[in-house]
Amino acid sequence: MKLRYFSLLLTYGVLAGAPALWAQKRVLAPAPAHAPVQPARTELPLTASESEVHVQPLPLDSTVVLLVGRDRPFSNKSTFAFQQYDQGLRLRNDTPLEIPDEFDFNRMCAEGNTVYALFTSRSTPGRLLAAAYNGRLGQVRTQQFDTRLSREIVELKALEGRLFATVLLNDQLHVTALLLNVATGQMQYLSSIYEPLPTQFTFVADAASRRAEYVLSQTNGRKSRLLLKQLTEQGQLVSSEFVQAESDRSLITAQLTPPQDTTARLLMGTYSLRDPNYAQGLFATDLRPAAGTGAKPPLRFYDFLRLKHFFDYLKPARQAKLRERTERRIARSVPPLRWRYRLLLHELLPQPDGGYVLVAEVYYPHYRYNNYGSLPAAFNAGASQLGSYGGNSRVFDGYQTTHALVCGFDRSGALLWDNTFVVENLRRRTLEEAVRLQTLPDGRLALAYLDEDKLRYKLINRAESSPNDHHVPIQTGSGGTTVGVERISDTSQSDVMPWFGSRFVASGYQRVHPAAGPSREVFFMNSVVF
Repeated sequence: MKLRYFSLLLTYGVLAGAPALWAQKRVLAPAPAHAPVQPARTELPLTASESEVHVQPLPLDSTVVLLVGRDRPFSNKSTFAFQQYDQGLRLRNDTPLEIPDEFDFNRMCAEGNTVYALFTSRSTPGRLLAAAYNGRLGQVRTQQFDTRLSREIVELKALEGRLFATVLLNDQLHVTALLLNVATGQMQYLSSIYEPLPTQFTFVADAASRRAEYVLSQTNGRKSRLLLKQLTEQGQLVSSEFVQAESDRSLITAQLTPPQDTTARLLMGTYSLRDPNYAQGLFATDLRPAAGTGAKPPLRFYDFLRLKHFFDYLKPARQAKLRERTERRIARSVPPLRWRYRLLLHELLPQPDGGYVLVAEVYYPHYRYNNYGSLPAAFNAGASQLGSYGGNSRVFDGYQTTHALVCGFDRSGALLWDNTFVVENLRRRTLEEAVRLQTLPDGRLALAYLDEDKLRYKLINRAESSPNDHHVPIQTGSGGTTVGVERISDTSQSDVMPWFGSRFVASGYQRVHPAAGPSREVFFMNSVVF
């Protein structure tokens, strides 16, 4: 189930991109033995300017569901349809979806064989439209809701046929949770989830246990703590508890183990020193009382410097200087260095040995600057009248990821190993997961993301060092039969998502140039198998 990290200290901007350049003849190096294969590809004759496509893998039945929106000719209206593809990326169902023209797509999620899409009204604030596609029956149900108080949907998950939506209220000062029943049309605001900004949420849900659990951050500006709330599938509060550090540390945000694991209840996340906006390291704890004493175990803290691979994104010389500087501070009993890192936590991944893997993307807000200093004097005079747009104004340009931290924990919350995937050219306009993860049959972890027309990946075997620069081209023909003949000059809105087994699905828009004849613009899906 896809998880989005939520932080409402967001600024919005446009991610500037440029078409990828391609040579007249591309020479491909032999693929390494561990390289993934791409046995299937499908193309839809769609352009990014006249369509929208949203991808939802369904691991339960090894299918992929697309929500496809197309602009009507000579009109500003759109048509929508759910399309379902089998594991060979062959079209299985194409089901029209009637969406009134006032609605725009907002979020999509899945539960079992059902895909849910949520739309928001442009004309009536707080009006929502939910669509549920049953992948087993190929049927669609829609339901409209007038929430009145909600302004923006920032998170969406499904549990027992109901949608839990985290929403920003009209006052833009508070966030809450909204429960939508697509079958009956009933809705309710959950009074147990109501927090002032700034706050951070994580959320897990499980149909087997019929429980939803929220982790909410609370801060007084100097120190922060976490509030854990467990709800039924009907939104009723089951339990509530605080987790906080007794020292000068603050807990920023965290993930809980899935509710279906009744033998463990771990909380893992990030902590800070003084400034609650920046992470100093990781923490982990077992929330179950210790056998015999009934007391809860203490929190374990892991400064980033204690991790073997966290600073792999730095050049070796910088790493060495950093560690030497830290050792000198320790020798003089000087307080530790204060790190200024932001981490996007993924949902915890269960492992065959009973432990868990935590993945966290390290990122920072990226800005571009409008510098008028090099323009002629006449232009500079005009620029000075633009206020914040003149001089060296900065414009938000997306969230830049530097590396992904991967850590293994045992069932008590003790850190067993850590590793890092150093990335490049990875910037997103919204703060969402970009590096994807799958567990391979031999126990290794495959991490991957798309960089233009390349799939970059890393295979991780616990703490063992391994290259960060492996990549393969996205093939334009099934099984790679046309690689080197067809060329790609532009890729946009690309993504790769975990599917089933050791398989990912890569997707996006491309302009493909064959050896002869006109180029074509398509939306593609490739099956990627490790």
